[in-house]
Amino acid sequence: MNAMPPDPVQALEQAARAARAATTALAAAPTAIKDQALMLAAAALREHAGGIIAANAEDIAAAPGLSPAFRDRLLLNTARVEAMAKGLEEVAALPDPVGRVLSEWKRPNGLRLQRVAQPLGVIGMIFESRPNVTADAAALCLKSGNAVILRGGSESIRSASAIHACMVQGLRAAGLPEAAVQVAPSADRAFVGAMLRASGLIDLIVPRGGKGLVTRVLEEARVPVLAHAEGLCHTYIHAGADHAMARAVLANAKMRRTGVCGATETLLIDASIAPVLLPALIADLRALGCDFRADEATRAIVPGLTAATDEDYATEWLDAILSVKVVSGVAEALTHIRRFGSEHTEAIITEDAAAAQQFLDGIASAVGLWNASTQFCDGGEFGFGAEIGIATGRLHARGPVGLEQLCTYRYKIFGTGQVRP
Repeated sequence: MNAMPPDPVQALEQAARAARAATTALAAAPTAIKDQALMLAAAALREHAGGIIAANAEDIAAAPGLSPAFRDRLLLNTARVEAMAKGLEEVAALPDPVGRVLSEWKRPNGLRLQRVAQPLGVIGMIFESRPNVTADAAALCLKSGNAVILRGGSESIRSASAIHACMVQGLRAAGLPEAAVQVAPSADRAFVGAMLRASGLIDLIVPRGGKGLVTRVLEEARVPVLAHAEGLCHTYIHAGADHAMARAVLANAKMRRTGVCGATETLLIDASIAPVLLPALIADLRALGCDFRADEATRAIVPGLTAATDEDYATEWLDAILSVKVVSGVAEALTHIRRFGSEHTEAIITEDAAAAQQFLDGIASAVGLWNASTQFCDGGEFGFGAEIGIATGRLHARGPVGLEQLCTYRYKIFGTGQVRP
């Protein structure tokens, strides 16, 4: 593929036209060829792991003063490169979503109709900080027959480029067009603007990043957007919770990785168990380095915590900070979530099945969990192999976006000479 021109608008147009041309080959590619490209790309990631980690070290060195959570999102190490490679292999092992007959029926006049899955076309992926998104998005788009143009943040540009080179190596070796997976030539914001205005060249924009990025995309896009709001996730500990389970699940939900969108940001706990359980929960998390923003009832039980404001309850911390509120039951927990939540992921911890069902039915969020950590809101944990993002909108897809969610459909109609009266 020719080098992109320096002008970001021209670069985007060239990339998009090349991607559009690549979709023809991808749509016709047998499953075995797409899987071969993914397996070869996985092998390339392992082969070039040292170079990828070195590029990542340069990214981190070029961005001093990172918060621990941001640094964790940006960091690549041997284990994370291996996880990327395994992710590609897992996607290769999944069924091909393209060409699936979603439904089939026959009309009284003898016409036979099929609704058949097909690729969306050209995906524009705009993401921040997490360089593994390069491999995840490329794998899912490739397997679902879509071309993708990836624009990562300036803080991960070296890492993303090194990962992209491995994806191209797999495409080339399998005989698929290299333009099926492209990365922006720079972190120029004008390239993002060109992507957002590329109606007719890009079929779908997927933003994956902070509130500022998503807001800009939604405000400026002239291309359909598959977006997510903030990951303002709640864990509600019901009066019927097993205390040991509640402590273990909350510690994981908050502190496993504080910078991911599935991390719990607010704890809601029933008033009837708060005096007994809250001190232990606070002590557990404090030992892991967590700080707190708490309502008056919580501070009466555990003195010395910082008072919470409405702004705190509306904040996606992405850090070792937890908002805490005591509630009177399921109904009040749901009221709080509806007011402050982002419809991403919520969890209830309880042994009371009726309360769990009331909670799961009452939330509007894309994902609800019963007796499990909110950090399971991840495409790999759903069996999708990877994810291109978490969709919190109401159209097309919700929750982790995997292979099936990157397809639309068309109709095939089979007749025997019918004409319309």
